[in-house]
Amino acid sequence: MRKSRFSVEQIVAVLRQVEMGISVADAIRQLGISEQTFYRWKKAYGGLQPDQARELNQLQEENVP
Repeated sequence: MRKSRFSVEQIVAVLRQVEMGISVADAIRQLGISEQTFYRWKKAYGGLQPDQARELNQLQEENVP
């Protein structure tokens, strides 16, 4: 599986920026990602707080064989 260029914390930060009022188009342009990637991130990480994102990242690292 390919490793993401962005950490879970970075993804959550971008989602928070969009919630605070920055447009989706501006956010994806700044990051150089597609709209599909943004909405996939939103589906996976949408309701997470930064501390929950760190915890999720640690669990994912532990489960890698």
